[in-house]
Amino acid sequence: MQDADLPAELAGRWTTTVVLKRDVFSTVERGTFHTGSEVIPGVLRRIDQVPWWSALIARHFLGREARALAAAGELGIAPRLLYRGRTTLVRSWIDGHSLHVARPVGEQAYFRSCKAALRALHRAGVTHNDLAKEQNWLRTGSGEAMLTDFQLATRFASRSALFRLAAYEDLRHLLKHKRTYVPDALTPRERKVLARKSLPTRIWMATGKRVYYAITRGLLNFTDREGGGRRLVNDAPRIVAHLKAQPGVRDAAIVAFPDRRTGTGLYAFVAAEADMTPALAASLTAAFGAKAPERLQVVEALPRQPTGETRLEILQLIAMNQVDLVDALVAGDPQRELVDRIVSGRQNLRDRFAF
Repeated sequence: MQDADLPAELAGRWTTTVVLKRDVFSTVERGTFHTGSEVIPGVLRRIDQVPWWSALIARHFLGREARALAAAGELGIAPRLLYRGRTTLVRSWIDGHSLHVARPVGEQAYFRSCKAALRALHRAGVTHNDLAKEQNWLRTGSGEAMLTDFQLATRFASRSALFRLAAYEDLRHLLKHKRTYVPDALTPRERKVLARKSLPTRIWMATGKRVYYAITRGLLNFTDREGGGRRLVNDAPRIVAHLKAQPGVRDAAIVAFPDRRTGTGLYAFVAAEADMTPALAASLTAAFGAKAPERLQVVEALPRQPTGETRLEILQLIAMNQVDLVDALVAGDPQRELVDRIVSGRQNLRDRFAF
């Protein structure tokens, strides 16, 4: 879709298909970038619509991301920087799953790829500084690691003490993820790194981090969940509780998805009888009004891990209509037929785009 409010610097060069994220520091959109000779799938970060009081910080973040991508994007471990304007930045699209969706349990090869990517990034003089978030680590279809979201990254001119400190923290955060998914593969040296936070980190966690949370989560009502934001954090738990209290409802789960109109939409999956859809929709509207989920899908059951946890990563992909990525997660899975039925009944077909 063409954006009538698109900054003039990108007129005729960018076509938006869906909004991925919107917060006080930027709006992130997926679409296509027109170079003149080719059309490239990409991601646009724009700061022309941020509040006046966050504009300076937003511009600072945009600059940091552009400088980092100019180096990292050429290494094959991060998106390529396609365009940098006054209030916009376009990077290439990476076809892969974020770590919390891919869940590479037992995949030692993936974490070797992560370490190699991090090594390459640091050799280029760049530290990411935000690798505690699983959504900033991607797993491609071939099982390789890629990095994304470089707003907090720093490009150093030399391997100074500050660089070495930031690089150490990048590594420590990677090892935390490795401990989650392949704990037996941690080496004795890696366990020592995990056990020893740097002094600035210890000070930050005891002081500054509390202030940061007080401002972002309290004053600004802002969260760090990519694509989910405050609706997923604030509204979804109350909606799930309401749904589970309805007679005939066996279970419920809510995930977020990019929505053209609101930026972030909520998608409710409810395990109940199919004929309950109208009653549940009316109940949600009566209880939550405009905050009710944009999508409601009644299913026979929710897909689950062998340990019982709901497979939110599968529901997330279905909600985002990225059903081509679901196959890799359920290949050979005994729940394949259940997932196929959920996919066939998905409610957001209007958000399907071809690149």
